[in-house]
Formats: sequence, structure tokens, C-alpha cells
Amino acid sequence: MTALQRTGLFDLHVELGAKMVPFAGYEMPVQYKPGVMKEHLHTRAAAGLFDVSHMGQVILRPRSGDLADAALALETLVPVDILALKEGRQRYAMFTNDAGGILDDLMVASRGDHLFLVVNAACKADDIAHLRAHLSDACEIEEISDRALLALQGPAAETALAAHVPGVADMKFMDVRTFDTAFGALWVSRSGYTGEDGFEISVPADQVVALARALLADEAVEPIGLGARDSLRLEAGLCLYGHDIDTTTTPVEAALTWAIQKSRRTGGARAGGFPGAAQILGQFDTGAPRTRVGLRPEGRAPMREGTLLFDDANAADPIGAVTSGGFGPSVEAPISMGYVASGQASDGTIIYGEVRGKRLPAVITALPFRPATYKR
Repeated sequence: MTALQRTGLFDLHVELGAKMVPFAGYEMPVQYKPGVMKEHLHTRAAAGLFDVSHMGQVILRPRSGDLADAALALETLVPVDILALKEGRQRYAMFTNDAGGILDDLMVASRGDHLFLVVNAACKADDIAHLRAHLSDACEIEEISDRALLALQGPAAETALAAHVPGVADMKFMDVRTFDTAFGALWVSRSGYTGEDGFEISVPADQVVALARALLADEAVEPIGLGARDSLRLEAGLCLYGHDIDTTTTPVEAALTWAIQKSRRTGGARAGGFPGAAQILGQFDTGAPRTRVGLRPEGRAPMREGTLLFDDANAADPIGAVTSGGFGPSVEAPISMGYVASGQASDGTIIYGEVRGKRLPAVITALPFRPATYKR
């Protein structure tokens, strides 16, 4: 067995009473003393601080010196318009394979003379190998190993961060800026994966404990573990790689068509040119066989990942399965996401999930379960 890695905040997590668990090759805090429910609700009401240092940080620097060359190179791997991304902005993207499946989802930021990528922890080694295999002629590909990553999320996040980083209040959702601070150069994006306003902060590794302690000194800020991070993103209707999306799922099936700009679609200025383009663009035209949907189970029993879904309480064959599910503390009800046959995916449709041998009803519901509060 491979030994688990630790982030630079491991000792602080233990000091704060975290329950540590294996996650994506790291020892990570799943919860602290208050527990998942209270951590979730605190993030929604005030601000939560998350250690996301296990995620991958990568710089793509164009060998030509022209950022457009790096953007066009990256477009050969993602179905997203990178060329139009303005300096100081970021957007969501996904690496696709030749069958149209999703290898990983990621964030891409334009930082003037280079692109900055944040990729998922479990995929980062493969993602970096993928980038080097395909883009090395056009780009220098640098894995950032001397920086940590924090997420500060919730309605009090702006005030808490602005106390240490003047200027962040001027940022809008998906803005990216660099700030010189007492904690070194901070690469800040106004983004996150909770549905709340907030920030992700790349910080020099030797300053991450000091920054975390400074933020936690604010009475509005509490440390939050992976458990609440998961329930927050589920309420926000956001996909978790390896669960709601994977190599067998296309962006169209996953209801991620909003992330594929017109310039990359059929008839666009740079249509196609990415792995799986024929499959993905074909599904834009003819539809996908299945669709990711939200589900509101009736009653209090959660329908968790793997729950089979049926169009009738007595049907022999399932029409899909749950990919994420649990209790939504803010909506005070069980919630799930999963895939069903596209012909049975209309909002308001009642289907049935098999829970402990019983077929229980659930209503197909528009996502997100709770509206986002991003600062536009």
C-alpha cells in the first residue's frame, strides 16, 4: 500500500480535533468537532475554511510567448473556448476522451502571460501526464509543488478575507487576481464549489498555516471538512468527479452543455477539434440517451449513490441510478443526483428508487436544489 500524503495543514487539522480519513491519496479532515450538519449550516450562514491543498495546481506557459498559442493548444484537449478567456478571468472546463467521456473537470484561469489550471486530486498525476503528452511542443507545463490551496466560502467570506487582503471585495464571480500580502503572493479567485460566494486562495506552502490561523481568528470563520463540502456541493447541484461524471459520461449527458461555448459547437468559429467531438457535438444535435437530473425523494430516507431507479414501482428493469445522494441540511430534506433515460427526465416526473429492498418514490427536480449566491 502507498503511504498517504499530508497537506501542510495536517497538524492544524489534528489540533482542531478533525477526524482524518483517506481521500485521493491524502489524509484529509472529513469533519471537526461540531459535525457535518453544523459545519454545513455554518458555511451557509457565515464562512467556512476548507483545505483543498490536495488538488493539483498547474501552469501552462506558451513557448512562443503568445498566450493565444497556449489557449489554442489547450483547446485541443477541452471542448471549451479558452481563446476568448480574458486576463484576470477563469472558467470551468473538462478534459474529454475519444469516446466523448470526461477524464477530469478543472478550472482554467488567464493570468496574463500564462494559464493557471486547478485539477482534481485523484486525477492530477494523469492530468499532468496528459498535458505533457499532448501540449509540450506548445507549452511549458509546470506542476506547482510549493503552494497550498484554501477555499473560504460563505456570506462572511468577503469580509473575513478583506481584513487581510484589501481589494478582494472588488472582485466578481470568476475573477482572478494576485495580491502581495503579509502571507506572500496570494493567487485569489472568486469561486468555489459550495454554491456560496467565496474565494479559492493559492498561498505559498510555508505561509498556509499562518494564513489559515489568521482567517480562523475571525469569529465568523470555522474549519470545514470533506463531509460538509460534499453536502454543500450536492445542494448546489455540482458534479463530483468519479461519481456524477467520469470517463463513461459525456458533457451533454451530464447537463454541462452550458460550459461549451458556441465557438466550439457545430457552426462555431473553432467547432470541434477536441477529443470525442463527433460524439459530443452529435449529442447536441440528436440528444443524449440519458441525462443527469436532480431527485427529491419523498419521505426522509436518502437515496444514496448506487440506488437503482425505476419508472414504475413494479418495473423489472431500471432506467438509471443515483450517483450522489444524502441529506441536504439547508433544504431540510433528502436530495440526490443521478442519471435516467432522457425520455423520462422531465421535471415533476415521479420515479422510484430501490432502498433496502423497497421501491420508494422520488420527484425529478431542476438543479440546483438551493440557488447559488455568487457575487455577479
